[in-house]
Amino acid sequence: MEPVLIVLVVLVVVAFIALIKTIQVIPQASAAIVERFGRYTRTLNAGLNIVVPFIDRVRNRIDLREQVVPFPPQPVITQDNLVVNIDTVIYYQVTDPRAATYEVASYIQAIEQLTVTTLRNIIGSMDLESTLTSREVINAGLRGVLDEATGKWGIRVNRVELKAIEPPTSIQDSMEKQMRADRDKRAAILTAEGQRQAQILKAEGEKQADVLRAEGEAQAAVLRADGEAAAIRTVFEAIHDGDADQKLLAYQYLQTLPELAKGDSNKLWIIPSEVGDALKGLGGAFTGLTGNGGGVNGGAVAAPSVPQTAPAATQVPIDPASGPRPVDTDKGSARPRVDPTREYPKIDPE
Repeated sequence: MEPVLIVLVVLVVVAFIALIKTIQVIPQASAAIVERFGRYTRTLNAGLNIVVPFIDRVRNRIDLREQVVPFPPQPVITQDNLVVNIDTVIYYQVTDPRAATYEVASYIQAIEQLTVTTLRNIIGSMDLESTLTSREVINAGLRGVLDEATGKWGIRVNRVELKAIEPPTSIQDSMEKQMRADRDKRAAILTAEGQRQAQILKAEGEKQADVLRAEGEAQAAVLRADGEAAAIRTVFEAIHDGDADQKLLAYQYLQTLPELAKGDSNKLWIIPSEVGDALKGLGGAFTGLTGNGGGVNGGAVAAPSVPQTAPAATQVPIDPASGPRPVDTDKGSARPRVDPTREYPKIDPE
């Protein structure tokens, strides 16, 4: 019985192993290549699949999802003989598992080498500045070449990105200095432009202020002149309406004389010639009022004196310490004659 039991156990184990090899479960977005006696038979898709045990063999399982492969930095020489290190990232997807298995030995390594050679060809025809500013052009060129070359491998390249472009250290320093100089230049230009605009606005404001101030002064002068004209007209009409005589004018002259002496800086009086005529008329009026045979009591009125020709103007120097000096009019000179032995009375301007 023991040999029979051993044989049964062996058969059960073999049946279990065959069952395991017969049933193949493929995950979603994956595929498997089946070979029979070393020859490609079929491709297993996602789900439950049955194969012939010990005859069919699953050689390779391939992920059909999009893959991302970063490549290490590669030294590339530009057109202006500068060496730059470029990092690339490839986004690819397997579309044909059979071709990816049998058309190329290692599609990852093949894609990497093809990327390096294509990148060197593209960068070699561009200078450093174009390389730094033309990433989209480089990406499009790489994607076109890789997609065409990897199509027969059952691989589709979706995107190619340049992760980093590192120029030499000396070139980086020069670029930083150039950028700093450009920024300083733009800052100086903006500052000068701002100052120019500020000066223009300030000048325009001052111009408008001067214009408004001049207009205001002109209007004020016009109003002031109108007011003075109205005042003079009112005074003139009042004088003519009141019919002022010679005695009233003489009295007004006498009231005005103290105003001429006011002020500490007054050294010289300018007396109009009409003052003499006014004083003569006023003196004649007082003589007629207080005379022997005339006046109010005598019933006679003094005859008006005939005005005599007076000098145009008499200049009277004023000495604040000794008062006004006498005027020598005998010789027709307006220069004062001073007696050093005589004390002259002081005149209070008030």
